[in-house]
Amino acid sequence: MLSAGRWSCLLLCLCRLLLLSLSSLPGARAGKVLVFPVDGSHWVNMNILIQGLHEHGHQVTVVRTASSWYVKEESPHYDSITVTLPEAIDLEKEDFFVSFLSKMLEIQRAGASPLAFAAFWWEMLNGLSGMHRKASHVAVEMFEDGELMQRLRETRYDVVLMDPGLPAGVLVAHELQLPTVFNVRWITSGEGHFVVAPCPISYVPTSGSNVSDNMTFAERLKNALHYLLNICIDRYVVSPHYDRIVAKYFGPEVNFYHLLQATDLWLMRVDFVFDFPRPTMPNIVYIGGFQCKPAKPLPADLEAFVEGSGEHGVILMSLGTLVKGLPVEITSEIAAAFARLPQRVIWRHPGERPNNLGNNTLLVKWMPQNDLLGHPKTRAFVSHGGTNGVYEAMYHGVPIVGVPLLFDQFENILRLEVRGAAKALDVTKIDRRSFGEAVEEVVHSPSYRENMQRLSRLHRDRPMHPLDSAIYWTEFVMRHKGATHLRTESYRMPWYAYHSLDVFAFLAVVLGGIVAAVVATVRFLCLRLCRRSKSKIE
Repeated sequence: MLSAGRWSCLLLCLCRLLLLSLSSLPGARAGKVLVFPVDGSHWVNMNILIQGLHEHGHQVTVVRTASSWYVKEESPHYDSITVTLPEAIDLEKEDFFVSFLSKMLEIQRAGASPLAFAAFWWEMLNGLSGMHRKASHVAVEMFEDGELMQRLRETRYDVVLMDPGLPAGVLVAHELQLPTVFNVRWITSGEGHFVVAPCPISYVPTSGSNVSDNMTFAERLKNALHYLLNICIDRYVVSPHYDRIVAKYFGPEVNFYHLLQATDLWLMRVDFVFDFPRPTMPNIVYIGGFQCKPAKPLPADLEAFVEGSGEHGVILMSLGTLVKGLPVEITSEIAAAFARLPQRVIWRHPGERPNNLGNNTLLVKWMPQNDLLGHPKTRAFVSHGGTNGVYEAMYHGVPIVGVPLLFDQFENILRLEVRGAAKALDVTKIDRRSFGEAVEEVVHSPSYRENMQRLSRLHRDRPMHPLDSAIYWTEFVMRHKGATHLRTESYRMPWYAYHSLDVFAFLAVVLGGIVAAVVATVRFLCLRLCRRSKSKIE
């Protein structure tokens, strides 16, 4: 029999062994994460990742601006650093996208002249330039605050996590000499892959081209033109604001675009069940759908409304915050189409109440979208094609009627339409007949639901939930002080060397020299032979 003292000693040894084993587990050491988010819908994604890091014991500090719309100063999941800018960033204005959408719809519906379209583009590019000019001042305000920078250095952060859509954080991370992780889909030049991975435009769609990976010649031409346009916008509209700051604080030997390419890890909000296949790189981790989760029970009032739909079920509709930008004549046509359906409708609609609203339609300012999509009575989802909603619908196997409004929403709906899981509509041509027919087709044609459920099975069939994968790889960078072994150094090469144009030019010169030598030798021999023949004849 062991004495009480020996039992205590044995238990103490076991506790020490347990603590030692736990401390050696990946991610067990609490770290410090500095976060640079982008406001609006991008913050929804970043906040989920922040909550996950907080639950793993990490200390998170979020850099926000005083005018931030979504990113709150106080949170149980993070501390914050508030930067006051001379001008508020456009993305932080609640009516920015609404105003932008209204102008675009006005031009499209009026059949605008080329002059009006060019004026709209000029205004849009000026707005884009102004937005990045304001956003770049986040880095300036921080650099000029010596006390803040000293505090950041003394805190000894392990990693900088950022959304590079507004990449001021890249400059701060470089100043602090910290490893970086991107929570990314979009970057200054468009889709993130175009900065870090080979992207043959013969089959990789570029931002704004709205084509699939199986292109005709005309579509490849369109794709190439959009690629060149994106490069020009990035080089002449966006990057100059950051280049000036880099030149001022880091000198001419540092290149802003190289700082983007040199990030240690890319948490790419992409799943190839949804996106088209393309080349990738070792430091890209795919976390598409990381915000998806099983549905929770609905609030009692919503559950009663859904259950009251009987065998017909319910249809969900949400066009995000942009719905306030739709004219009431369009929303009234949508309402009239809904009124004719046997299904009940739950419509997230914060804007002006539409006319023709039926008794089967419930207007709400907010709804638990994920939980409703996971309800067995949900038959279809009318969506603008925002990434979060698209992935949630795919996760739960609910087919989509797409009403894309802006930016990547057209491409998101196209990807599902190509796979037979969605039907797209042009918002400028919607009337009660066309909208009603589209909804009925998606609800009553089994192929839409079957195709979406097939995508759902593929999406869920993975060894690790994408949120767990995102946290693991973020902790990986923290543990190893970066991930340079996964990063190619090709971005340091001149463009002509990257494409081996100098090698091809050298080989062409050598080949030309060989051909010229052979031709000269043959010519010399022929002339000599002719001279001998001539002398013999004489």
